[in-house]
Amino acid sequence: MGSDRSWKEEVEKFEKSKAGVKGLVDSGITKLPCLFRTPFRVSETNDGSKVQIPVIDLQGVDLGGSRRSEIVKEIRRASENWGIFQIVNHGIPDAVMDGILESTRRFHEQPKEAKMDLYSSDNRCVVRFHTINGRLERSHPAGWRDSLSCIFSDGVVDPEVIPRVCRDGITEYMKHMKNIGEALSGLFSEALGLRQNTLSQMQYMNSQYITCLYYPPCPEPDRALGARKHTDPVTLAILVNDITAGLQIHYDGRWVDVPPIPGALTVNVGDFMQVITNDKFKSVEHRVLASEADTRLSTVCFFYPNSEQIASGEHGPIDELVSDSDPPLYRAVNYVEFSVHYHKMAGRGHSFLSDFRL
Repeated sequence: MGSDRSWKEEVEKFEKSKAGVKGLVDSGITKLPCLFRTPFRVSETNDGSKVQIPVIDLQGVDLGGSRRSEIVKEIRRASENWGIFQIVNHGIPDAVMDGILESTRRFHEQPKEAKMDLYSSDNRCVVRFHTINGRLERSHPAGWRDSLSCIFSDGVVDPEVIPRVCRDGITEYMKHMKNIGEALSGLFSEALGLRQNTLSQMQYMNSQYITCLYYPPCPEPDRALGARKHTDPVTLAILVNDITAGLQIHYDGRWVDVPPIPGALTVNVGDFMQVITNDKFKSVEHRVLASEADTRLSTVCFFYPNSEQIASGEHGPIDELVSDSDPPLYRAVNYVEFSVHYHKMAGRGHSFLSDFRL
């Protein structure tokens, strides 16, 4: 695989090109660059089994009564045992979901000259185009994908900073994401046995970060991952993707497929949710496979605390969820420290959450 120096030079050359993975594909490469090459064959870690993760029908959730109670119970079971579930009848029109995926395609399939000015490794940028995100080493290489990311701090961003080619699709989708985030905030609160407005009042889901992901065909999919194994260092993540398979979760000691369901949204419990719920709800490790033939499109909306909460100090398990018989498992932590430490530890095969345990 060459020397460390040649590997670093390859990374620098790739970053300076500002063309992303799509640029490599367009150049006609037939061999996987070292910065994407896994130290193992993916097929050797891939069980390939399909599991039926919980699918929760939100039809009738606003009617209250027994129907809402049943949905709350389903969310509780899924969050305790899986850390992931899919929702249907969520109220987002198919046209809006198709629109965000088409906007993702339109942005990434532009000529590289139209995207290069947005290319950045600085995750503080409100809008940026990038491939490498955070720490990168030979033992945990880059994912075979390109990303367009937009930060909606406190739920707001100037639409003029979003590229025109995808502006309408993103802004319309985010209106619906805020609504569904508010709805899920209430349902998660109830699932924890708290007042419906608890998480809303704590403002732990009032900022959003949307990432539009493009996974092009890979010349050596057995030696690359579309997204390496990770959890999400946020409160909640909501994913919409096309019908192309590839998402896997680490379940019962093996990697298993999560088959896409047309029209469904996939909801991931984040690491911050695991902390504030004192391990009652658990995040799940997941990854995305690379494909030799297909292009995969997905968009993830991450929910995290608003700027007031981030600046206000440290946050630990919610008071109502701890007691003498159920003491806090985590120390209080500043969200910035939490996020920075996550990116520092990413890919090391060590659960960064253990570093915050009491």
